[in-house]
Amino acid sequence: MQATASFTRLERTLTQLDHARLHKLAAHALQTRGATDPIAQALEEMLDCSEIVAPQDVSPDLVTMNSRVELEDPANGERYTITLCYPRDAKPSEGEVSVMSPVGASLLGARVGQLVEWTTPAGVHGSARVAALQFQPEAAGEYLR
Repeated sequence: MQATASFTRLERTLTQLDHARLHKLAAHALQTRGATDPIAQALEEMLDCSEIVAPQDVSPDLVTMNSRVELEDPANGERYTITLCYPRDAKPSEGEVSVMSPVGASLLGARVGQLVEWTTPAGVHGSARVAALQFQPEAAGEYLR
């Protein structure tokens, strides 16, 4: 089964640095794995239609790379926290979720209050509402993180 991430056109805003880094990451994944990487394909499509802003101009309610995000399960209201990271830094058991995973890809560029959806490689559908940003690098003045 293929993993997918849901991206809604024109709803995603990315910083210039995140866009450049993720474009390289997605392009590398597509080069090495070809068309068999649905996350890289979805990420590349999302990057192509995203609004790009300077890191200093990013809204404080926007999920950017290295953001610590509080999510809420819409079915039961349970809250949990994850940090959106690059694949090399991923430690899912510690809440460090790769942007190249279905959950991570669905969060990139989402805003507080937005419902994000994904499908795992096993075909399990998931969703969560972005309840809060506990940390966003740009809001903390960290523009090169």
